[in-house]
Amino acid sequence: MTDVVSAEALTKEYDGTRGVIELTFSLRPGEVFGFLGPNGAGKTTTIRLMLDLIRPTSGRIELFGLDARRDSVAIRRRLGYVPGDLRLYEHLTGRELLTYVASLRGLDGLGDAEQLAERFELDLTRPIKALSKGNRQKVGLVQAFMHRPDLLLLDEPTSGLDPLMQQAFYGLVREVTAAGRTVFLSSHLLAEVQHAADRVAVIREGRLELVETVDVLRRRSFMRVEATFAAPPPADAFAGLSGVRELERRGPVVLFSLEGPIDQLVKALARFEVLALDVHEADLEDIFLELYRGDGSAS
Repeated sequence: MTDVVSAEALTKEYDGTRGVIELTFSLRPGEVFGFLGPNGAGKTTTIRLMLDLIRPTSGRIELFGLDARRDSVAIRRRLGYVPGDLRLYEHLTGRELLTYVASLRGLDGLGDAEQLAERFELDLTRPIKALSKGNRQKVGLVQAFMHRPDLLLLDEPTSGLDPLMQQAFYGLVREVTAAGRTVFLSSHLLAEVQHAADRVAVIREGRLELVETVDVLRRRSFMRVEATFAAPPPADAFAGLSGVRELERRGPVVLFSLEGPIDQLVKALARFEVLALDVHEADLEDIFLELYRGDGSAS
């Protein structure tokens, strides 16, 4: 099965400064590929390289087996895109904007725009300048999905949406991937990726740290232990304990990650007066934060 997107050693430098460095990844038909990292990590640069809005310094990227630079016009016909810095023609109504977009795409009518607007509770008769941030984001989502593209490039797509509309978005993503279409979902929000993605790439300072399925990442999970003491214990009180890493201190509260049996840690904690103890399995957010600490490998 041909990959929808294939990037190999993709690099972009801006006047000698880091953009993205030797990214190698692929997207499969019918999957949601979560692209996860904090602001400034290189997520938007990667999308702009896919769209041929900027050109790589080195490496290559293909979409649908076509070269992103040489075949950019043919590729864009098959894309839907929501930018992270969404900007719309404010003097138009939602319907007028979508009519304009539909004409650019050669659609007969508005495609799925009416249905999608109803789904997102979006009033298409109002001028865009009168819409809230969340409703403007809905317009951006409708224009991206309305022509049933083969690949959707979504940069922070739920920005400004309330929880109910976020759930509507996740449902829509599930439907389009069930129909065999592919979604590239760029976000700094762990919950967004955890809800929607089949595989996750974590980007850090322009480099890919890992590409894994969400299930594999969850299997890498560990325990989080939060202990609240009557008084802060000494700085080295828990050093050298097997499988235990001290993550954070907030006055008398100490947060640990734990792999393996808890017995050693419990005995070490018992040397001090413990007021509260919370133990739970780490979620995808915890794993992500571990990747961003230290050497980039989860404990």
